[in-house]
Amino acid sequence: MANIQPLAFLLDATRCIDCRACMVACSVENDVPMDDTRIWVSGPGVFGDFPDLHRATIPYHCMHCLEPACASACPVGAWTKREDGPVVYDSSRCIGCRYCMNACPFGVPHFDWNAGLLDQALISKCSMCAHRLDQGEPPACVQTCLTEALRFGPRDEMLAEAKKRIAEHPGKYMERVYGEHENGGTSYLILSHVPFEQLGLPDLGPKPVKEVSEKVMGVTVPFALGWGAVLAGISVGVHLHNNRKESPAEPAEEAR
Repeated sequence: MANIQPLAFLLDATRCIDCRACMVACSVENDVPMDDTRIWVSGPGVFGDFPDLHRATIPYHCMHCLEPACASACPVGAWTKREDGPVVYDSSRCIGCRYCMNACPFGVPHFDWNAGLLDQALISKCSMCAHRLDQGEPPACVQTCLTEALRFGPRDEMLAEAKKRIAEHPGKYMERVYGEHENGGTSYLILSHVPFEQLGLPDLGPKPVKEVSEKVMGVTVPFALGWGAVLAGISVGVHLHNNRKESPAEPAEEAR
């Protein structure tokens, strides 16, 4: 079996012009409204004093961590890290506990509050367009980026390209690649000309947060599974009740 190369994004913040074409592409690709895309814009935007103005924005979405805390925190295996890079979600397994939201150090997963307690629980986030990767195509946001601020390819090649740009343009970039080591490494690598914190990126060390979440889950898994069983029981009960209400009444047996 051939080795699978982990893929990654490379985002160069110096090239991002906040056109939001990536958000439009995400909206179309995932068939969701613009206010519910898997991408949002982060950063100060235009700053400085005229005429010395500067821009700093990035499309922010799932970092697709090499060791994702969301997957470690999930008690029912709704999250999976694929060998080729994406962290993907199986809504059919989700029980709505939202542990993944609390575990993610980047604050990415968000809950669909429009779904009722008895409806299918849904967590939304970028999937790295895993369905497109399966067809040999890049993520929709990358294909749409007008300034090539976004690139996509094998993680080692994207990391090498990022370090090459830093070396070839002294003073243009911060002297490190965000995502190379943060939280154990991510599949979203970022170059920036301003401190990463200004772009809304958390200051994290190299130790994966999942090591903490796995210890916590040893205590909380029994509770989560029990809560999932309760939700399932309620859902079945309501379903049966509704069926009885919607079914026509059986005709009474004629008297003999």
